[in-house]
Order: sequence, then structure tokens, then C-alpha cells
Amino acid sequence: MTQNIERLYEDAIASGLLPGVSVIAGDKDGNEIYSKSFGKASLKEGTDLPYTDSTVSGIASMSKLMTAVAVLQCVQDGTLDLDKDVKILLPNIGKYGIITGFDDDKNTGIFTPNSIPITLRMLLTHTSGHEYDWFNPLLMKWRASRGERPFSGPDAEHIATLPLVYPPGTGFSYGVNFEWAGKAVEAVTHLSLDEFMRERIWKPLGIENEASFFPRARDGMKDRVADISTLNEKGEPPAVDASDFDMKGGASDCLGGAGVFATPRAYYTFLSAVFRRDPKLLSPALYEELFRPQLDEKLEQRLNDDIASSPEKTRYLGLQIPLSIRKTWSFAGLVVKEGREGWFAPNTVFWGGFPSCMWFIDHETGICGTAVCQIIPPMHPKVIALHGEFQKAIFNLVKAKQN
Repeated sequence: MTQNIERLYEDAIASGLLPGVSVIAGDKDGNEIYSKSFGKASLKEGTDLPYTDSTVSGIASMSKLMTAVAVLQCVQDGTLDLDKDVKILLPNIGKYGIITGFDDDKNTGIFTPNSIPITLRMLLTHTSGHEYDWFNPLLMKWRASRGERPFSGPDAEHIATLPLVYPPGTGFSYGVNFEWAGKAVEAVTHLSLDEFMRERIWKPLGIENEASFFPRARDGMKDRVADISTLNEKGEPPAVDASDFDMKGGASDCLGGAGVFATPRAYYTFLSAVFRRDPKLLSPALYEELFRPQLDEKLEQRLNDDIASSPEKTRYLGLQIPLSIRKTWSFAGLVVKEGREGWFAPNTVFWGGFPSCMWFIDHETGICGTAVCQIIPPMHPKVIALHGEFQKAIFNLVKAKQN
């Protein structure tokens, strides 16, 4: 089974689809089942570094799981509350109200005020009314009317201070929610998110030298940072160097939803700890809250409708999981309500990251794993499908042993 994975990834490297990738999976007891790295860490001329499990990689939205844990640690400390209005901590959140249209003649958005409080629970479930500007035509027009580019700016707050696209708590849209959640952690701890995660997540797990929001500023990390590569406009190989691409959109501070850099080994160490409910991070009750599906029936339908609403959203949010499989959302990520024979059991949790990375936690089968690479266009269907084959191989390997 694992030989098939090696052949698939080696073929992807040979074809130019992937410069490099590292995959790791393990069981609920913390035992490693499979680990392998392939290819190069950069296509920049004059470099020949192999991609390994110690290559520092931009994990983009896989940062969200770390930020969710950080928020729940503050809840555990009594400094944050999941259901209180966050505006007292984050005065600029939602300040523009709800965008309902755009006046092309005046080159300005049309807005209605919002009176519904935004809570951390909404932020951690993408139900706050925020959406990534590059997903939403109205927000793209609004950004352009201000002379701004989507998902860019000097800091997280500039990037995240967007008009809402519906009243908080009434819909689902994937957006800058975790940027705001990270800012809430910083507001109550008086630490940067990098400092907080270093003390409360990375050091307890022994990965403090393998994860950072600012890897190029850290001795011991800066020489191991992988470069982004890109396929052509049609998403076809061969990949070429795109090392000037900035996943942080120019922000100089910590993006809770997208800003962590980590080695594949470090991320797997974190993922495995969360999967095993390591008490060094959270209490049993807060692990329950982390993994518990949070959406009611109406919001769950909105999530499923949103994933299916366009080819772009299906690609970004669907992780190549069939649209026919019902999904919901937890603070940890996307939850499938049904299993898929030979792939995953019901209630498996998934999420990914912009440069075609992904992770999974399959509680019922007793496995977790991550696949880390640095290739765009983001969430490339062929690359995510490869990672799906990796997950299937681990699933079937464990099932064969269990039987």
C-alpha cells in the first residue's frame, strides 16, 4: 500500500507537478505509521536542497488549528469567553457594517448597519459574516474602490477589517475570522501570537525551534525555509520558482489564519498531540469543544451550499471530498458526517493550507496525518488528490491490521 504512495509522489515529482513534499502519519498511541519526503525544497536557480521533514514550510490555513488551540487555552485560563462580544477587545471588527451591493457610478459600496455582536464562537466557525475578499465579488470591488489589493496590507488588522457579507451568525463563509481570533489572544495576553504559541504550544511539544511566524528572522530556521513554486496559469506542470510570492500578503505581524511556518515534522508533532488530546495543551473538556460540530441544521446547510456554490470554492474548501458527503464544521476544521469506504470514517476532521497542504484526524480509525508542500495555484486538485491517496493508503493499512 505504501509502495503505491511512493510511486505516485515520485511520478508527481518527475512530471514537474510537485517540486517537493513531506508526508507523515501515525496512530492514536503516538506511533508513527509512515513518513517519507520527496523532491526539492526550492526550484530557485543555484539551490539543490532536498525537501525533508525538517524543511521549514509555510502552512497557511493549517495555522488555524494552532490558533483555535491558542484561543481555547485562553478560555481555559479565563481570559477569553467564546460567547461574549469581541468588540470590546477588537474595536475595528465589523466597523463597516454589512455590504449589500455596489454603486458602480459612485464607485462605492452600499452598506447596512450591523447590530449583532460577533463572538469567538462565530469566528472559530466562520459564521461571523466575514469572507475572504478574493472569494467575494462585492468585496473585490470594495477593495479596488479603495486602491487596495485583496488579502494584503501592513498588518493583520488591515487585512481583516472588511465589510461583513451577512449578519453574524446567519451564514457560513470562509474568511479572515482567525486573523481576528489571533488578535483577541494578543489583546488579552499582551503577547504576540508568535510569543504565545511559543510558550504554550511549541515549547511544551519540543518544537519551538521548528515553528514560527517569522522563520527568516530566526537563526537555525532561516536557512531551511522552502520556496514557493508555481505551475502555469492553467495549473499545468512543470513547476517553476515563485519564491517572490508572499503568503502573508505583506503583513509584518502574526496572521492567525495563515501565518505560521513549520517543518512537516513539527506540524505532525502538534497534530498528533491534538489527536491524542495531550493534556499539555488543553483540558479534556476543551478538547471536546475543539472537535464538537458547532453548526445547527441551517448553518450546516449554508456550509454545504457554500462549498458547492462555485468550482473555486469546491476546490478551496472541498479537499476533493465528494460533494454528496454531508459536512459540518468544528473549531478544528471541516468534519465529514459520513464515511467513505477505503478512505475515512464518519466524523473525520480535515483541513488544508494554501500551498496545497492538508491534514486529517480520523478518530474512529485511529489515525492522523499531514502532507506538506509549497506549490500554487492553491489547493491544486491533482496535488490534493495525491494527498487523498496517501490518506487512503494509511487508512487501508491500519484497517488490514485491525482485521
